[in-house]
Amino acid sequence: MKTRGWTSPALAVLCFAALIVFLGPHDLTTVLSSAVRLSVPLLLAALGEYVAERAGTLNISVEGMMLGGAYAAAIGSSVTGSAGIGLLWGMGAGLVVGIIHGNFSHRLQVNTFVVGLTLNVLVLGLTNYLVAKIEMTPKQVGILTIPVLSHIPLLGKPLFSQRWPAFLLYALVPAVWWVVQRSRWGLEMRSVGENPKAADVTGIHVNKRRRQGLMWCGLLAGLGGAYLAVGEVGTFNSNMTAGRGFIVIAAVIFGGWTLRGSVAGCLLFGGADALRLALPAIGWKINPQLLISSPYLLALIVMCFFAQRLRQPAALAQPFERGAV
Repeated sequence: MKTRGWTSPALAVLCFAALIVFLGPHDLTTVLSSAVRLSVPLLLAALGEYVAERAGTLNISVEGMMLGGAYAAAIGSSVTGSAGIGLLWGMGAGLVVGIIHGNFSHRLQVNTFVVGLTLNVLVLGLTNYLVAKIEMTPKQVGILTIPVLSHIPLLGKPLFSQRWPAFLLYALVPAVWWVVQRSRWGLEMRSVGENPKAADVTGIHVNKRRRQGLMWCGLLAGLGGAYLAVGEVGTFNSNMTAGRGFIVIAAVIFGGWTLRGSVAGCLLFGGADALRLALPAIGWKINPQLLISSPYLLALIVMCFFAQRLRQPAALAQPFERGAV
C-alpha cells in the first residue's frame, strides 16, 4: 500500500526523460509549453474531482460542469468586458451544476450516475441552443511572464510564462492537499468516503459532506471550463470540452485517488494532447490517433499490473441512506 499514488508520477518522469532523449531542447520546450497549457483545465477540474471522489462520490457530471463553466465565462466576459469576471461566472455555473447534482443524488437518493449523465446531456443541449441564439465577444485573459524564472532552461517558459489563471494552480494544489489531509473538514470528507456508517455514528452529516464535495468540484471544474473558453481558446464553441471531464475522472482514478497521482495523470493526458498537435508541426510522422490513445493505453497497462496496489475509497459510488438527509 505504500506505493499507492506513485505510479503516475513515475510514468510522468519516464515520459519526460524519453522526450529529452528524442527531442531537441527547442522542440522539447515547445512541446512542454503546450502540454502545460493543455493540462491547466484538466488540473483545475481534477482538484475538485479528487475531493468529490475522496468523499465517496464518483462525479460523472464534471463534464457538464466544465462545459457550463466555459459557456458562462464566455457570456460573462462578453457582458462585462472582463475576462476575470468571466472566470467567476464560469465558477458559478459549475457550482449550480454541483448543487443540482448533490440535491438529486444525496437528498432525493436518485442514482448518481443517472443524474450525472442527465446533467451532461442537459448542459450540452442547453449550450448548443444558446450559442446559436446569443452572440458573444468574449475577452481573453493575458499572458503573465515571470522575468527571471521564465529563463530557466527547458522548464522556464512552460512553467512561468502562461496565461495568468494557470498560476492559481501553484496555490491551489498545496491548499487542496492541506485541506483534505490536515483539516478537520478534510478528515470528515475522507471518512464519509471510507466508512460512511461509522462517520454517521460519530455525528458527521454524510450526505451533507458529499454535497459539499460536489459543490467544491463544481467550483473548480467550472473554473477549468472557464479557463478553456477565456484563457486557452478565447471563444466558446459547441461541445468545446470534448470529453475532458471524463479524462479528468480517468486521471484521478489513474492517480490512485491521491493528489500527486491525479496531477501527474492530468499532465500525462495534457502531454499526449500536446504531442498530437506539436509533433506533426516539427516534422515527426507519427499516427495522431496513436498519440491520442497512448495515455489511455498506459493507464490500462498500469491498472493491469498495479490494480492490487491502488485502493479506491471503500465507499466510492455507494449511496448512503438515512432517515433524514
